[in-house]
Amino acid sequence: MSDDKITTRRDFIRGTTIGALGIALGCKSELGVLGRIVEGRARVVLIRHPDAVDDSGNYNDSVVGKMLDEAVTTLFEKGSQQEAWSGILQPNDILGIKTNVWGHLATPQAINLGVKKRAMEVGIPESNISIRDRGLLNDPIFTRSTALVNARPLRIHHWSGIGGCLKNYIMFVSQPWAYHGDSCADLGKLWKLPVAAGKTRLNILVVLNPHFHGIGPHNFSPRYTWPYGGLMVGTDPVALDSTGLRLLQAKQKEVFGDEPQGYTSPKHVGLAETRHGIGIADPDRIDIVRLGWTENSLI
Repeated sequence: MSDDKITTRRDFIRGTTIGALGIALGCKSELGVLGRIVEGRARVVLIRHPDAVDDSGNYNDSVVGKMLDEAVTTLFEKGSQQEAWSGILQPNDILGIKTNVWGHLATPQAINLGVKKRAMEVGIPESNISIRDRGLLNDPIFTRSTALVNARPLRIHHWSGIGGCLKNYIMFVSQPWAYHGDSCADLGKLWKLPVAAGKTRLNILVVLNPHFHGIGPHNFSPRYTWPYGGLMVGTDPVALDSTGLRLLQAKQKEVFGDEPQGYTSPKHVGLAETRHGIGIADPDRIDIVRLGWTENSLI
């Protein structure tokens, strides 16, 4: 890959609805983070590259790292990656990088270590940074954190319909299974817990090779992933999950048509807006900024 920027265009293109979420939406979000939710709208940067992941699911760390920097720089409308990351994090921050270690589809190390590297370049000491999924409540970095970066791959999920940014904070409670009832309807509550509230500076929804089909707990087959080669970044976790949900629905429709598959309702995404007011789920109020490779984008 050359040193040229991945961007092919920076026009802000409004996302269009491919499939209804099946939930009544319309409540205006009260959450604003670093100016990315403005006048009732949210922004999601979708960046893709054909060489980011191969057909076997292997990641190109160099490409993925450059994609992340380009997406963050674009999201915050800065002139360089250094300026962008310096706007997200400060030297005196205590940073928890909330990763995901699910064995079949974990957060790529290029993302985990890429965020850590940029944080240290900003001036945060390594001793004030932790990368963790489980055991957060026993990690003093997370319990004392002033800043969080949330990063996980997108996948179908038995209990919540989809696993995305919202679901990734379930490890901030000592009994995660207590949130499994009613299709994990109240995952939005997690974002109001003192350990997490108001701390998330950036969400990264990894769509390099999303898992779009599976029935039952912990079900996984590489047959139902595909090399989409993308990252979605934003400060609104609800908008990211809403956009990721559209992507999964579009892929399911492409593969299975209208044949029922028995998926759990991903109602928590819409309810994060209408019940919990932590972001925007309505696709008509989410602006997608598209960078890089656009072939077969599906959304």
